[in-house]
Amino acid sequence: MFLERFFNYISFEKKYSAHTVLSYQTDINQYQDFLSVIEADILSATHRDVRNWVVSLMDDQKSSRTVNRKISALKTLYSFLLREELIEVNPMQKVLAPKIAKTLPVFLETEKLNALLDYEGIFEEGFEGKRDKLILEFLFGTGVRLSELLGLREKDVDFGNKTVKVLGKGNKERIIPMSESLICSIRDYLLKKKSGVIYNNSDALIVTNKGLQAYPEFIYRTVKRYLSIISSKEKKSPHVLRHTFATALLNAGADINAIKELLGHASLAATQVYTHNSIERIKTIYKQAHPKA
Repeated sequence: MFLERFFNYISFEKKYSAHTVLSYQTDINQYQDFLSVIEADILSATHRDVRNWVVSLMDDQKSSRTVNRKISALKTLYSFLLREELIEVNPMQKVLAPKIAKTLPVFLETEKLNALLDYEGIFEEGFEGKRDKLILEFLFGTGVRLSELLGLREKDVDFGNKTVKVLGKGNKERIIPMSESLICSIRDYLLKKKSGVIYNNSDALIVTNKGLQAYPEFIYRTVKRYLSIISSKEKKSPHVLRHTFATALLNAGADINAIKELLGHASLAATQVYTHNSIERIKTIYKQAHPKA
């Protein structure tokens, strides 16, 4: 089956993350369901069929960002099918992606986040409390993506150099420095992890109460639970902590190229979005402080 070959291709040759592969599978399954209704299939579909699917997604109130992700999945699929000579014409050549409205990244006030991490009554002294604190502190302290956090192994932490080796998008490795506070949190957590209070059968850095490697929903729930204590913002995802990391560095005067490397961005354009947050912050301070504002 060509779909099985396609998913093997993006998994092993393109080295897409497991999260991306799963998203592609979901999107392509939805596309197949739509095609079956109009009595078409992936190999025979035309650009009109794809456009009709896009219109149906927009009618269902799917966001432009979601639709664009689905279009990206189809572009990768049809490029593969063309290369494999399973189709003669790529239907995606005449499909335009909807424009995405520019929105500023959501971030938290670092003072509130630091207060949360430093407050002794929030996190319990046992394994679960140490782990939950580490999840928040690691995301905020390094700016790693959710998938990167889940992929970390204990051996990736270099206590001597106070760094962590992260495997990012495109299978690219990068080294991120860690604060003394984060190093201490990792040590405290690992002591609990290896104390026998749980049956630890994974070399993953972050594990569940059953000793299994943590999964995306688990991290989401943990982050949302604690961020709800300090924030009323609608978004309380792990990515908000990544945004907070980048914004805090920029506000403190860090070089934007250095932030780009820390975040693992392929281009500077992806990092420059954080400069808008910094400008908005300056505007707010100006309006509050200047007598003529």
